[in-house]
Amino acid sequence: MHLYSLALISAALVGSISAQNVFYGSFIHSVNVTNLEHVTKGVIAVDRTGKIVQVETNTSETQARQIATKYRVSLTLLGNQKFLMPGLIDTHIHAPQYVFTGSGMDLQLLDWLNTYTFPREARFNDTSYARDAYNKVVDRLVRGGTTAASYYATIHLESSKILADIVEKKGQRALVGKVNMDRNSPDFYVESTAQSLKDTETFIQYVLSKNNSRVIPIVTPRFVPSCTTELMKGLGNLAAKYNVPIQSHLDENLDEIAWVKQLHPDQPDYTSVYDVNGLLTNRTIMAHVVHPTDAERQLLKQRGAGISHCPNSNFSLRSGIAKVRQMLAEGQKIGLGTDVAGGYGTSILNTIRTGYFAAIARSFDHPDDKYLKLAEIFYLATLGGADVLGMKNTLGNFVVGKQFDALIVDPLARGSPIDLFSHDDVKTIFEKFINNGDDRNIIQVFVDGKSIHRV
Repeated sequence: MHLYSLALISAALVGSISAQNVFYGSFIHSVNVTNLEHVTKGVIAVDRTGKIVQVETNTSETQARQIATKYRVSLTLLGNQKFLMPGLIDTHIHAPQYVFTGSGMDLQLLDWLNTYTFPREARFNDTSYARDAYNKVVDRLVRGGTTAASYYATIHLESSKILADIVEKKGQRALVGKVNMDRNSPDFYVESTAQSLKDTETFIQYVLSKNNSRVIPIVTPRFVPSCTTELMKGLGNLAAKYNVPIQSHLDENLDEIAWVKQLHPDQPDYTSVYDVNGLLTNRTIMAHVVHPTDAERQLLKQRGAGISHCPNSNFSLRSGIAKVRQMLAEGQKIGLGTDVAGGYGTSILNTIRTGYFAAIARSFDHPDDKYLKLAEIFYLATLGGADVLGMKNTLGNFVVGKQFDALIVDPLARGSPIDLFSHDDVKTIFEKFINNGDDRNIIQVFVDGKSIHRV
């Protein structure tokens, strides 16, 4: 065992560390963007605050039991096929759009917004309707292994508070944003600039008053066409005043980009509109980024903004194929987003799979943009997503000092779509889960070391 681990055990003996869980068995996580670590005889010890206090990668069961005894807890044995992996991270999801997931896949972005999105989101002025929908979508994400998500709500203050309340109650980790729209929106779904800013500040204060590190407010201008310059500047000021993150959409669709150019001819590009209004920071998450110019990518990197790659939505709404290989090579912060309901479902596993094929499809016409390997796409779903959310130092893999957001996966769970054979090992079992598994295989979900879902 490592010297740092022995030191931690000694500390436990004198009562300075108190574990709540010690796991023994297989685990898989990202070390970096190109390196997956597969461990078969591992130990992960988690303290009562949910922090990982010890990790071993080559330990006998006897040694594992000794570690558990010294921490004064029972040992959790994962067994031969089960394994631990970090929780999945959804960097871009519209919670109210869950009510029409799988609908409208025959339209492009702007028509889709007017036909489906705005009428459905307008219903969330009814708090009873909102509570029912938000309970269902958060439950669905948790069952699917999404331990952290960046949510868009709607323009409605009270319903947005309800989403934050539900996330807190269910124990998920989340950024939650009240959406802002004061122009180019239907009469039945629009707000005044003054009311939008007032309600946003009230919402930020409401979420911060929870004093819950797992639930964070995020400033959420829908996109440039729906927000006046006055609103965008005001939102940038609020983000700075309260030191909270920002999320919006960028370069998703060619018609959208042309529209932004018409609205803001004084700016060189879409990204610069956000930048000049104080909305492009190292805590900003920009969804899609399918058609950025070289200058826009450089500006995103310079500001330290994160990118949410949403391959399901980019295909469904026929927006295009993002240059993920190029983004990784440039060192951009990038994670995965389901973009429900532009994306047809809530599963990050499905997003991983579509991400594979999006990269393959792009490589046909752009041979230099090589397809993504498993290590890379899994990184985007975990450690990369944590980076986009501004949480890379605390989430995304199993490292001492990070919080234990994790899944226990059983490839042979009841109803499992996976079959195993004598030749399968931890690597092939993990790959089968990523490519064939679903929520039936996720038998337990942890956030901050606490179980928030168990089959």
